Amino acid sequence: MRFILVNGRTPFRKTHCLWCCEEISGSYLRDVRTRLPYCDHECYAIHREAAPLIERRTRAAS
Repeated sequence: MRFILVNGRTPFRKTHCLWCCEEISGSYLRDVRTRLPYCDHECYAIHREAAPLIERRTRAAS
């Protein structure tokens, strides 16, 4: 896991968590590689676990 913890700062534009779609305010995580925002470490961890499964399904459907 590689992420940046941003405390006490909101993104420039209105941003939502990639996994749960909650609006981000105050503190959030940003993936170092993709720069995608997450509201907390739980959403980040869940997405990291689910991403390979989602990718395999989309490839199989193509």
